[in-house]
Amino acid sequence: MTHPLCLHPDRLFPADPAARAIARSLHADVAGLPIVSPHGHTDPRWFAENASFGNATDLLLVPDHYVFRMLYSQGVPLEALGVRNPGVDPRAAWRLFAERYHLFRGTPSRIWLDWVFAEAFGIDVRLEAATSDHYFDSITDALATDAFRPRALFERFGIELIATTESPLDDLRHHAALRESGWGGRVITAYRPDPVVDPEFEGFRANLARFSELTGEDCLSWRGYLAAHRQRRGFFAGLGATSTDHGHPTALTADLPLHEAEALFRRVSAGEFSAADAELFRAQMLTEMAAMSIDDGLVMQIHPGAFRNHNVGLWARFGRDMGADIPTRTEYVRALKPLLDRFGNDNRLSVILFTLDESVYARELAPLAGHYPCLKLGPAWWFHDSPEGMRRFRKATTETAGFYNTVGFNDDTRAFLSIPARHDLARRIDCGFLAELVVEHRLEDWEAAELARDLAYNLVKRAYRL
Repeated sequence: MTHPLCLHPDRLFPADPAARAIARSLHADVAGLPIVSPHGHTDPRWFAENASFGNATDLLLVPDHYVFRMLYSQGVPLEALGVRNPGVDPRAAWRLFAERYHLFRGTPSRIWLDWVFAEAFGIDVRLEAATSDHYFDSITDALATDAFRPRALFERFGIELIATTESPLDDLRHHAALRESGWGGRVITAYRPDPVVDPEFEGFRANLARFSELTGEDCLSWRGYLAAHRQRRGFFAGLGATSTDHGHPTALTADLPLHEAEALFRRVSAGEFSAADAELFRAQMLTEMAAMSIDDGLVMQIHPGAFRNHNVGLWARFGRDMGADIPTRTEYVRALKPLLDRFGNDNRLSVILFTLDESVYARELAPLAGHYPCLKLGPAWWFHDSPEGMRRFRKATTETAGFYNTVGFNDDTRAFLSIPARHDLARRIDCGFLAELVVEHRLEDWEAAELARDLAYNLVKRAYRL
């Protein structure tokens, strides 16, 4: 026996009838607004080459660490799912997923995937063992048509802009090809310097050598190294970048005297450094990047607090980003002070702070963003990109930072079709939160309507200088 798949029109809205009616009205006004995706990890090759996504497994299973980490936690080998294993039978991999789809009950992945199945592919039965082949064939057949090529889907779902994320060592060939293609979709890059900023990043010294080759600068000297960053930032900006992205383990910043910074760089570039040296160098580079942002206008995104690649055996076999990044406790007030002492009152700088540590929302992040002109709060994301995570974020930060010291929503995904699904979820949750404020007479209905549009569309464009 199969079960129907039907998305309830009032899903995720408040249970209270009065608040639900208001949320429904607010959402009707913002549901069709264009999608702005300013921070994500979709592959620019998709849009440059506009080739078919292949099959259901290639599109929805292999690139989505939210999906395969759950399956791995239940004993399914990543190889069997096709992750870094192109020889696997994609239909068999999909069947492993379908047989275990019940594992996703109550998770945001279930919400996103059901949206994709129903809205993107028009499937009206639930994914389970009995419907596995129906799903695989329906999705794979659709992907073979022109209507499901990347550019067509971009346009179909009203995407105004996607920002991908590349390292300074990337030649950005796909972004250059997009610019020359004449296609009207806007896909830009973002500058993610971790491979040449983090001394503990694998291949750091080889990365510095490559950095020198790309820029013609001596990246084993402090001055040449900083000049190389300025050059590559300018190259990225020339292909549309408006932001940088920094995924450090902590939020620590530093503002060392020149001679100390040079000595520190000599140690890390020679590979003769301690863990404390590596942390101090990352801290110094956040401040250096802030200085460069004042000069070139790129918005900084800082998202610390992940113990990356926690599963060392998985990392050794598959490499990075295999769903084994785990949140850690993160401190901001003291960590950011060196950077803020130097630049915190400069309106030319814009820094967006993210966190994986919800305990700092009300205690640290909201008070910081509610005071310093250069700071804004990124949305609930990654492990907290969920209905309850979004509600907790709004409840913990709004009274201190307000709505206008936040930046709307970013989907942070590698799974392309989850973008409209995630934005739909975020808009519904925000409309529900605003509706409750109206019912409590803390907002007028017209204020809630303005805020709903700002949270869905206007704030993100302003924050990312789009």
